Amino acid sequence: MRGFRRFTTPFAPDQSGAVSVLYDMGGISVVCDAGGCTGNICGFDEPRWFKERSAVFSAGLRDMDAILGRDDRLVEKLAEAAQQTPASFAAVIGTPVPAVIGTDYRALCRMAEKKTGLPVLGINTDGMEYYDRGIEKTYLALLKKFCRRKDGANGLVRAESGFVRQQSVPSRIIGVWGFTPLDFAGILTADELKSRLRDQGFDEIICCGAGTDIEALKDIKKAEKNLVVSPAGAAAAVWLETEYGTPWEYGIPGGEALMEIIFKKLSDRSNGDNISDGMGKVLVVHQQVLADRIRRCLEEAGIYAETAGFFMMNKDLLRGEDSVLREEADLYKLVLERGFDCVIADRALEPVLAGLRVKLIPLPHFAVSGDLS
Repeated sequence: MRGFRRFTTPFAPDQSGAVSVLYDMGGISVVCDAGGCTGNICGFDEPRWFKERSAVFSAGLRDMDAILGRDDRLVEKLAEAAQQTPASFAAVIGTPVPAVIGTDYRALCRMAEKKTGLPVLGINTDGMEYYDRGIEKTYLALLKKFCRRKDGANGLVRAESGFVRQQSVPSRIIGVWGFTPLDFAGILTADELKSRLRDQGFDEIICCGAGTDIEALKDIKKAEKNLVVSPAGAAAAVWLETEYGTPWEYGIPGGEALMEIIFKKLSDRSNGDNISDGMGKVLVVHQQVLADRIRRCLEEAGIYAETAGFFMMNKDLLRGEDSVLREEADLYKLVLERGFDCVIADRALEPVLAGLRVKLIPLPHFAVSGDLS
């Protein structure tokens, strides 16, 4: 049955992904709902909510506001919030309600900009997709709003053959796309990420959702390259390559500590001196870039591994044996039919595998479980 969940709770939706990107960028995020979506986002999908303050508001839509499309009420509330909250921009984030009534985000943003004097983004999320689509839409909205192309602005100049690098660039800048707590909480912190990149010689790390504000984001034009750490960041990197000629690649800096833990747990299961002895087949279930990184490390150790995911699976990293999971039951069928001996996944997926002779090695995925333990 499509959408049937017997063991797992609903995964983080697209509006949660949007809020995750904007959370610490110094803006006002208005979730266009009656209050329920905002409560779920802050209470279950945003691990920073209980430690770090952010201007996340509910539009507080009433029935008649939604039915009659009273956008002026929302604009008035946003203007009042802008007077009381220092902010460099505002964002209106969609939910099922504006999707059903056909809210015109472009017009709404123009009205809000005139009223508040702030640049306003409209994020056309609808609560019907997963968090990664919300992250993707938010990145593109930010780039199109604040990062217009100016030739030479990123140390590249236009030539007949395309873009070429200027000789003098004052500092080494790298952009990181796809890094949010929804994918990396409990795995890799923003400070660890930035530290590893500085060790590689980069002076400035631009990473929306990890301490980068709007003014810092504007320097993305000067980036030497962009690093995509989850599939949700690929569209932004492609956009920047098209606009500025900035090269990009998939990758996750660091992560050695995580792999040490995984290898330790795998070695406890092996039957010989080598970790691959008696190991059998391993399935890695997570966001695709991290899953692929783990798979490659396992292959280097002589262990056969495949990846699977419930979320975006980009063709660039997809191998023929990899699997796109649509339903909860798909994971059970995959493990049963292909005879995996070990599954690396969030602990919340363990009940799905009940009855199978398979070992689960916990790998946190906050978007799946909302659990940091």
